[in-house]
Amino acid sequence: MALLTFLLFTGFVAFYATYKLRRDKLNTKDGYFLGGRSLTGVVIAGSLLLTNISTEHLVGMNGSAYRNGAIIVAWEVTSALALVIAALYFAPRYLKMGLTTIPEFLEKRFDGLTRTLVALLLIISFVATLLPIVLYTGALNIEAIFDISELLNVTTSEGIWITILIVGSIGAVYAIFGGLKMVAYTDTINGFGLLVAGLLVPTLALLAIGDGNILEGMSTVFRHSPEKFNVISHESGVGEGARSAILPFEVLFTGLMVNQIYFWTMHQSIIQRVLGAVNLKEAQKGLLFTGLLKILVPLVIVLPGLIGFYYFGESLYDNPDNVYPLLVKKVLPLWLTGFFVAVMMGAILSTFNSALNSAATVFSLDIFKKYIQKDANEKKLVVIGKSTSAILAILAIGIAPFVANAPDGLYQLLQQLNGIFFIPIASVIIAGFLFPRVTAAGAKAGLGFGLLFYVFMYYVLEVNLHFIHIWGIEFVLNIAIMHIVSALTQKEEKFIMKDAGVLNLKPWRFAKPFSFFLILFTIILYLVLGNV
Repeated sequence: MALLTFLLFTGFVAFYATYKLRRDKLNTKDGYFLGGRSLTGVVIAGSLLLTNISTEHLVGMNGSAYRNGAIIVAWEVTSALALVIAALYFAPRYLKMGLTTIPEFLEKRFDGLTRTLVALLLIISFVATLLPIVLYTGALNIEAIFDISELLNVTTSEGIWITILIVGSIGAVYAIFGGLKMVAYTDTINGFGLLVAGLLVPTLALLAIGDGNILEGMSTVFRHSPEKFNVISHESGVGEGARSAILPFEVLFTGLMVNQIYFWTMHQSIIQRVLGAVNLKEAQKGLLFTGLLKILVPLVIVLPGLIGFYYFGESLYDNPDNVYPLLVKKVLPLWLTGFFVAVMMGAILSTFNSALNSAATVFSLDIFKKYIQKDANEKKLVVIGKSTSAILAILAIGIAPFVANAPDGLYQLLQQLNGIFFIPIASVIIAGFLFPRVTAAGAKAGLGFGLLFYVFMYYVLEVNLHFIHIWGIEFVLNIAIMHIVSALTQKEEKFIMKDAGVLNLKPWRFAKPFSFFLILFTIILYLVLGNV
C-alpha cells in the first residue's frame, strides 16, 4: 500500500507537469531557462517554497529544534522580511532590466569580469554545498522511513548511496528535459503536498498524545519542556562557546538579515522564478505569498522536532538528524507513508532540480556565451544547459555521501558553508544598487576580500565569534573596501537602469498592505514567543 500511494502520487505529478508543457517551446532561451516568462503568482509561490524547503529543512531543522528548541525558527520567520524587500525593491528593477541571470546585472553595472567571477562562485556554491547536502538528507530520510538497505539486503551506508544515485538521477532528468517550467509545475503540486503531508505529522502526533484532542496534546508537549518553545536564544555570539552556539538572538541584527536578503533577493535559484514571471504584479504576488508561507512553515519544520523531544527525550542528542524520520515512522499510518515519501521525494527533487537549472543557466549565458562561443544561437545554449545539468548532477551525487556526520547537524553545516559565498556576492550586488560611486575595480576587490576574510576568520584563526557575526563584520568591511578602492581608481560613467520593455511593470495594488501585514506578523510572533 505504501509503495502504491508513492507511485500514484509521483506518477500524477510527472503526468500533470508533462501535460502542461506539451505545447511549450523548450528550445529557446526564455522557454527553457525562464519558463517562457509565463509564471503566475501561485506557481511562483509554490515553486519558491519547495525550492527552499527540502529535506535539509525537514531533517536538519527538526533535528536542531529537538536539541536546541524553537530558536532555529529565526531562519524561517525573518525570510518574510527579506521577501518584502524582494517584492517592493528588487523585483521591479530586475524585471525592468529584463534579466535572465543575476550576474547579467553585474556586467551592466560593473564589467564582464565581475559577472564571470560571480557566475563561477555561484556554480561552485551549488556543487560544493547545496546539492550534496540536499541529496544526502533526502537519502537519509527515505532510508529511515522505507528501510531501503533492509529491502535490498545491503548495509545502511550502501542503502544511502543507492538512494542518492536514484534520486539524483531522477532529479537530473527533470531538470535536463523540462527546463524551469517543468520544475515550477512539479514544485507547485509537490509544494502544497508537502504542506499537507508535513502538517499531518505534528497533527497526528498531537492527537495521539492528547487522546484525540489536539490542543490537549499541544499542552502536554509544552508542559513537558516549555523552555524549548522560546524563540529567543540566550546563547552568546561573542567569546567562549560562541563558535558552537546555534543561533544567538543578537545575530538577527548583524549578519542574519544580510544572508536572508541575499538568499531571497539575489540567489539565482530563487530569483529565476521571479525573472520568469508573466508581469511584475504576478512576481510580487508570488514573493509575498511565499512570505506568508514561510511564517507558517515552522509548523512543519520546527514543531515536529519539539514533539520529538517529548517522545524520545535526550536519547537522540548525538543523532538529531534521525529524529524526524523516526517520528514519521511512529505517527504516520502505513498507507500514508507512501504519499509522504513521494512528497519528500518531490521536495528533494525540487531543490536539486532548481539548483541544477540555475547553475546550467548561469554557465550557459554568463560563461559559455560570453567566452567560449559568443555567436551561439538559442538552441545551442539550451543544449549546453542540458549538458551542464548532467555533469553537475554527477558531481553532486559523488560528493553527497561525504557530508555525513556534521557535528552540529546538516542544516548548520549548510549555513556555515554558505557564508563563504553568499556574503561577498551580496555585498557586491547591494553596492551595485545602492552605491553609485563603487567602481568595477572596487567590486572585484570587495569580492576577493570577502572570500578570504570569512575563510581566514572562521576556519584558520577560528576566532571566538558566531559565524553569523563574522558575516555581519565581513559585509561592512566589504562595503568599506569597495569604497576605498573605488576612490583610488578611475571614475566610471554613472550607471543608468534602462527599461528593456520585456514585461508589464504595473505593481500589484495590495503589495504594500500585504508587506505591512507580514512585517507586523513577524514582530508579534517574536513578542509572543520570546516571552515563553
